[in-house]
Amino acid sequence: MQSLARTFAIALKEVQQMLRDRLTFAMAVGVPILQLVLFGYAINTDPKGLPAAVVSQDASPMARSVVAALQTSGYFRIVESGIAESRGDALLQRGDIQFLIVVPDDFGARIVRGERPSLLIAADATDPSASGNALAALNQLGSTALARDLRGPLAALAPTAPPFDVRIQRRYNPEGLTRYNIVPGLIGTILTMTMVMLTSLAMTRERERGTMENLLATPVRPFEVMVGKILPYVVLGYVQLGVILGAAFLLFEVPMVGSAALLLAMIGVFMLANLGVGFTFSTLAKNQLQALQLTFFFFLPSMLLSGFMFPFRGMPQWAQHLGEALPLTHFLRIVRGVMLKGSGAAELLPELWPMLAFLAAAGGVALLRYRRTLD
Repeated sequence: MQSLARTFAIALKEVQQMLRDRLTFAMAVGVPILQLVLFGYAINTDPKGLPAAVVSQDASPMARSVVAALQTSGYFRIVESGIAESRGDALLQRGDIQFLIVVPDDFGARIVRGERPSLLIAADATDPSASGNALAALNQLGSTALARDLRGPLAALAPTAPPFDVRIQRRYNPEGLTRYNIVPGLIGTILTMTMVMLTSLAMTRERERGTMENLLATPVRPFEVMVGKILPYVVLGYVQLGVILGAAFLLFEVPMVGSAALLLAMIGVFMLANLGVGFTFSTLAKNQLQALQLTFFFFLPSMLLSGFMFPFRGMPQWAQHLGEALPLTHFLRIVRGVMLKGSGAAELLPELWPMLAFLAAAGGVALLRYRRTLD
């Protein structure tokens, strides 16, 4: 016959084991809280306040009204105005702005003459979801921006058709194909998951199999152990990269505008940063299950806060600051910049040094933790 006392004893034993495994218990509580916070507060599919620059030498009231209407829409935040078009192109190339607004020099005079001048809006379309709603809002710009200006003697210039044209130029992804954004991003997400997981499992596997004692008995230094453990996975990472890039070119026809050699060098730094994280996790985890839990805890915010799944500029400032600390955020800008924009080393340098700093920090923590295991 079944015994409630024996069943309760087994349940009590399981609770005690669960409480002893503090890391697993913390993951069970922490992961749902992390998901609630990120999905509830950080994720926004309708980003507003996107940075824009204005190229205009026209000081007419109508030119100012158009720029003011863009800001009033909530989607555009003017960070620079009255600049040369070459500087605007450079800002758009580096990703410092999302939109470049070019107002013709005689914009106001041509409207008064009834010539319907064209207003150029150049958008960084490497991430179509980030600029889609803002570009859709431009459809109402022509009929509302000059409503207060076309009065009195100029009322005849306000027919049913807008007094000026809005021409949208989607740069780096003219057709707005989502695969141009997703496929390069998959390079970073796949490498993040596999590099961190495989490295963290490598050391915990040694500990579970009992071979860790043999490794600690050798005269190998901590730095030599870390480098020796990491190097094979660097080679594996480049093999994965070859598979992903082959599929990107053959199946999805993603272009490679920039230098492939530069991209390979940047990917090497990115892989080392993630492998350093995995080695650190291996010094914290007592078994492979804990290593997998730590990997998931790192991968979840990396995927959500890096701009891979949701627009980066649509997140609140605190979430953007957290995202800036993750190597995947900077790598996504690098891989999209090289493949879609043709960015060079000078444009990518602001994204390289954060990954190097992250690599140094992760490697330092891993070495300190490994030394403690030698005691």
